[in-house]
Amino acid sequence: MLALDPRVFAPVWATVESLLPAVVDDHPLGCHRPRVSNEVCFRGIVARLVTGSSWDTAARFVGVGETTLRRRRDEWLRAGVFTRLVDQALAAYDRMIGLRLDEIAIDGSQHKAPMGGSGTGPSNVDRGKLGWKWSLATDAAGIPIGWIVAASNVNDQKLVEDTIEAVDARGYEVEIEQAHLDRGYDALAVRAIFDDSGIVAHIAHRAQRSSYKRKYGTRARRPIPLGRRWRIERANSWLSNFGQLRRSTCRKSIHREANMNLAIAFLLTIKLVKWNTRYGATIVT
Repeated sequence: MLALDPRVFAPVWATVESLLPAVVDDHPLGCHRPRVSNEVCFRGIVARLVTGSSWDTAARFVGVGETTLRRRRDEWLRAGVFTRLVDQALAAYDRMIGLRLDEIAIDGSQHKAPMGGSGTGPSNVDRGKLGWKWSLATDAAGIPIGWIVAASNVNDQKLVEDTIEAVDARGYEVEIEQAHLDRGYDALAVRAIFDDSGIVAHIAHRAQRSSYKRKYGTRARRPIPLGRRWRIERANSWLSNFGQLRRSTCRKSIHREANMNLAIAFLLTIKLVKWNTRYGATIVT
């Protein structure tokens, strides 16, 4: 996985290091055990994100205790490190390559969450087993620009407005002219959301099953036109390569959201590194 490649890991860690809160040592005698290196802990957190392993396995990989990794993750989460990291990664990508915000695509992706917890529910694509999902918006090149997490049994249509608000929170909505969605979003309420925002929505219509089945047989399914949505399908595939997103063992939505932020930050960094390798530009972290 490229996230653990030194060319990718190093610039991400340099940014994370600049965002870490100062450590306050309030022990009256100053006799704590030596604090484990932040870089070692970050490497363990990334290893768990990439492989989808348990905390124990990730801790053994970097040679620390699993409790240390969880505490450091929570400490950085409270300080907003992962949110600021992905914001800086998006800003760097926009500055160097440029986001194509005239057209966006929105889609959801469901995944396993066997440990349950908040923000999970029975999945309708996995025999009712517990799962979670993300609703993602990408630019015309398939770069994530807004996302939210939810339980697997929440209908994608109900997440559209919150997804657009996540895009708007970054100041991108004013540049959007068109949006592409699949036929799962073919509903008057969804179309009304885009009408109110002034965005032209291209939503595939639901199949007219009766006439189609009469012509091609009862078992036939009308093919779904992909159009310009293939970019978001590719983005969902990229994110699904991260083991902790594909099969989340976190029990809180805030932890799954942190994993999304970290995964997208690495995804953007990989894009920047490849762009730098191809065109020989200098990346500013």
